[in-house]
Amino acid sequence: MSEYHFPRQDAQFVLDHIVEFPLICDRLGQEELNSGLNDAILEEAARLASEVLAPLNKIGDQTGAQMTEYGVQEAAGFKAAYRQFVDNGWPSLAGDPAYGGQGLPKTLSTTVMEVWQSSNMAFSLCPLLTQGAVEAVSEHASDALKKTYLEKMISGEWTATMNLTEPDAGSDLAAIKAKAVPQAGNYRIFGQKIFITWGDHQMTDNVVHLVLARLPDAPAGVRGISLFIVPKFLVNTDGSLGKRNDVKAVSLEHKLGIHASPTCVMSFGDNDGAVGYLVGEPHTGLACMFTMMNDARQGVGLQGLAVSERAYQHALAYAKERLQGTLRDGSRLAIINHPDVRRMLMLMKSGTQAMRALTYVAASQADNLEILKAANSVSDAAICQARLDLYTPIVKGWITELAQELTSLGVQIHGGMGFIEETGAAQHFRDARILPIYEGTTGIQGLDLVGRKILADNGQSLFALLDEIGSELASLELGEIFAQDLSNAIEAEQSVRDAVDWLLSHKEEAPAIGVNLMMSLGYLCAAWLMLRSVGKVQTLSDDTDVDQVFLESKQVSARFYCEHFLPRVTMHLLTMKAGSASMMALDIEQF
Repeated sequence: MSEYHFPRQDAQFVLDHIVEFPLICDRLGQEELNSGLNDAILEEAARLASEVLAPLNKIGDQTGAQMTEYGVQEAAGFKAAYRQFVDNGWPSLAGDPAYGGQGLPKTLSTTVMEVWQSSNMAFSLCPLLTQGAVEAVSEHASDALKKTYLEKMISGEWTATMNLTEPDAGSDLAAIKAKAVPQAGNYRIFGQKIFITWGDHQMTDNVVHLVLARLPDAPAGVRGISLFIVPKFLVNTDGSLGKRNDVKAVSLEHKLGIHASPTCVMSFGDNDGAVGYLVGEPHTGLACMFTMMNDARQGVGLQGLAVSERAYQHALAYAKERLQGTLRDGSRLAIINHPDVRRMLMLMKSGTQAMRALTYVAASQADNLEILKAANSVSDAAICQARLDLYTPIVKGWITELAQELTSLGVQIHGGMGFIEETGAAQHFRDARILPIYEGTTGIQGLDLVGRKILADNGQSLFALLDEIGSELASLELGEIFAQDLSNAIEAEQSVRDAVDWLLSHKEEAPAIGVNLMMSLGYLCAAWLMLRSVGKVQTLSDDTDVDQVFLESKQVSARFYCEHFLPRVTMHLLTMKAGSASMMALDIEQF
C-alpha cells in the first residue's frame, strides 16, 4: 500500500486548540494565515504528498540510491519530484525573507514537514538537513558567506549536509581528525566523513557541506573543532558555479531502512585539498554545529511521529480489509473486530496523536521566541529559549523510542503478512529504526537532558515546566469519566518532581538515569496535552458546526492514552531510582 492521507482534522485541532496557532499568527503580524492561507498551504502540501511523494516511497525502498561513475544517483522519480517540490516553493516556507524565504511561522513549517516525512521519509531527509544548515549559516556565518549560499539553500536550488562523524569518531566528536589547512585566504580540508545523509545526488547543481575539522593550532578535544562550508562546486564571484571541489562520495552504506536516502562515505582532499570557508570563529565549530543539530533533533522527533502515523494508516486499512474468523451465521469478519487488534490500533492512534501534540507545542516555542525577541523582552526570551532547549531531547528521544513500538505494532497487526515485504508494513518498521540513533542516540539525549538542561540550571527550567503542567491539570474540570485519569496525571507530575529533586541530590548518578527520566517526561508531557485536548473538546461539544464524531474520538484517544501510556511514567521512575546505583557499580567482567 502506497496511499497516504494527511490527518488534517487532528493536525488542525492541535494547531487551533492546543498550540493556539491563530494567536501566534496575530502576534507575529501574519494575520493573513488565519484568513484562509493556512488552509490552502496545508491542502496543497497534502496533495503533493499523496499524489507525488507517497507513491515513490516503496519504489525508493526497493531500488535505493546507486553509486555510479558520475557520483550518487538518487532513486527513480526523485529528481522530478524534487524539482516540483522546489518549483512550488516548499523549501523556502520558513526561510528569512531577506534571502528569498517566505518567513512563515515555524509551527506551520513543522506541520508541513510532517506531511513530507509521513509520505516519504527518505526523500524528506534532504530538505530537513538543508533547513538545519540554513539555521547554522544564518546564525554564525559571515555576511559574505550568507550572500553566497543562503538564498540558494533556502530556495532548495542547492541542498546541504552535516559532516560530523568519522570512522574512528562516532558520537565522540573530540576524536575528530579531519584537518583544515589555511591557504590563500581560505582553507584546504583533508579527511574522511561517514554516515553523511544525502552527501551526494543529481537532484541539484550543488551540495553545500558543513564540515567539522581541526586547524593546525587547534587545542585537543571538542574545544579545537572549527566549522567550514565546503561546496561540491566552487562558487564564482558572480554567483555562478565554478570548478568541482576536491570532495566526493566514495561509497554508499547498505542499510536496514531509508534505502532511498543515500548515506555516503565522503572523502575530502584526495588531491590538493577541498576548498573550505570558515563559519564563525576558529575553534567554535561545535557550538555552531549545535545550531544545526538542535534543529535536526526536533526534526528527527517529527520523523518519529510521521512514520508512526504512516504505519498506523497502513495497519488500519489492512485491519479493515483482512478477513479472519467467522460469526455464528457463517459470515467472515475483518480483524478490526478482534479486541486485541483494536487494542494495538488504539495504541498506535493515541500514541501518534500524543506525539503530534508535543511536537507542535515544541515547535511553537520557536515562534514564541521570535515574538519575544521582537518585543525586546530579554528575560522572557531567555525563559522561552530554555523551554525550547528542554523540549528538544524529549521530542527527539521519547518520540523516536515510542516510534519503535508503534511501527512494530503495525507489523504485528498484519500478522505473518507483516513480515513479508510485499505488504509494505515492514518498511515503516525498518525506516523507523534509525531514528533513536542518528542526530544523537537516545542515551545522548538522556545525558543532554540531565546534564545541559537540568543540572546546568539546578532544575530551574524543568521545575517551571512542571509548575505549568501541575497548575493546568489542577484547574481542569473534565467530569467523572476522566476523574481517575486526571488524578493519575497529577500524581505522575508530582512523582517526576520528586525524581528531579532526587537527581539534584544524587548528581553523581546522572549518567545512569537520563534515559528513564527523559522517557517519563515524554509520557507525562503528552498526557498533559492529551488531557488539555479533552478540555477543549468538551468546550466545543455544544457547537453543532463541529464534527461531533471527531470530538468523541479525541476523548476516546485521550482516555486510552492515560490508561495505557501514562502508567509508564511511574515505571520509568521506579527503574531510574532502583537501577541507577547498581548500574553505576557494575564491573565490566559482569557482562
